[in-house]
Amino acid sequence: MSTVFEGYERQYCELSSKLSKLCTAAAALNGEQKKQNISDIKAGIDEAEALIRKMDLEARSLQPNIKGVLLAKLREYKSDLNNNKSELKKLVSGNMNPSARDMLLESGMADAMTVSADQRDRLMFSTERLNKSSDRIKDSRRTMLETEELGVSILQDLHSQRQSLLHAHDTLHGVDDNVSKSKKILSNMSKRMNRNKCIISPIVAVLVLVIMLTLYFKLSK
Repeated sequence: MSTVFEGYERQYCELSSKLSKLCTAAAALNGEQKKQNISDIKAGIDEAEALIRKMDLEARSLQPNIKGVLLAKLREYKSDLNNNKSELKKLVSGNMNPSARDMLLESGMADAMTVSADQRDRLMFSTERLNKSSDRIKDSRRTMLETEELGVSILQDLHSQRQSLLHAHDTLHGVDDNVSKSKKILSNMSKRMNRNKCIISPIVAVLVLVIMLTLYFKLSK
């Protein structure tokens, strides 16, 4: 929720309550006192309109989910302001004589005060309901941010695991290269051993033959 909007809202609620009291009191006055009250009511209505315009501009500059809640509040405040304007018109156009004013005091004052009280109660109820909606939106937004942070953390873990797997793959590739080199060395050694066998076998055979011939000649003598 915007703190700027809340400041305007607080000023408007105080001003609306003041206007309701002025309208109720003006109905029982006459002469200069009534004119002064009507002048105060007009000034208050002008100030209230200015506050509503400011709240409207502030609400429309915010994010869509918050803007919807604040604009719903503004509709309630505009309805309340229109009621105060209607009361002002009645005061300006209703030039009552003393007897009519006495009848109003006896029979109508209580109703007027009840209507004003009902309007304030409805306004407070609507404000409370919208504040609850705003709190739910804040909770949803906080949950969304927490979910987003969890998703980022998971992605970071996956990236780290991917790097580990790539490193393991590189290590295995290096091991494969070493195994291939070892196989080549063993193959070369085996070939050398076979060549050596081929060379040594005739030499051994010749030596055996020489020894046998030597023994034969010695024994024949």
